[in-house]
Amino acid sequence: MRCRTVYPAWFSPAGTTRTVVERVSAGLGEIGGHCDLLEHPPEGEVSLPAGALLVAGAPVYAGRLPAIAAQRFSMLKGNDTPAVALAVYGNREYEDALLELNDCVTAQGFRVVASAALVAEHSISRAVAAGRPDGADREQLLGFAPAILRKLASGGDISVPGNRPYRAWTPSRAVPAVSETCTACGQCAAQCPARAISPDDPKHTDPERCFLCMRCIARCPQHARTYPAKAQAMVDQRLAPLRTVRRENELFV
Repeated sequence: MRCRTVYPAWFSPAGTTRTVVERVSAGLGEIGGHCDLLEHPPEGEVSLPAGALLVAGAPVYAGRLPAIAAQRFSMLKGNDTPAVALAVYGNREYEDALLELNDCVTAQGFRVVASAALVAEHSISRAVAAGRPDGADREQLLGFAPAILRKLASGGDISVPGNRPYRAWTPSRAVPAVSETCTACGQCAAQCPARAISPDDPKHTDPERCFLCMRCIARCPQHARTYPAKAQAMVDQRLAPLRTVRRENELFV
């Protein structure tokens, strides 16, 4: 069995979440369109019919779904439309994020038939889960399709780890540092999903808005933005034990 129409949707600051969503979607059926909730969010409400299948993916930050991602997913509307929810995390813990993503899409009229917690290279401490998703991950993601399709056919509820109320969000006060090579071109401000960077003064980042998605660092054409060295050293030290740990992807059906 293959679902007739699959609609991948992702919130993907670093691009990795998009990669895993597309990989999982490829095995589920014909792609009927996609929704990039970060670069090209819909201008209005997007409704999916009951006969479609939504594959929704978002990254995990500090064990939670970013608030802005939840807001963007609220633009999608289902009509008892089945959905697969994918939380992508950096090899530490995903805590309440997968449950929160499930709740988010369920609140929009979707029926979650399968969920997965998927490992990707850590966005700040890049030596943790370096290079993931790798070849083995990509094959496994594609291989999830038969189990998901069987669940789609048989129905039934699923249960995923997590707690309600969700864990408290504790934002870091650190924001990306800006070097003298910055030309104030404004690309970082234009591409910041949280609107944390001032278009008039791109060297300033609002710590109340920034959730350290690292998109501005990845997209700066002058490589003028970096994670502050002191904060980087602290994160690397805290996560050092995870460098030799290979956490496995988890599928819940």
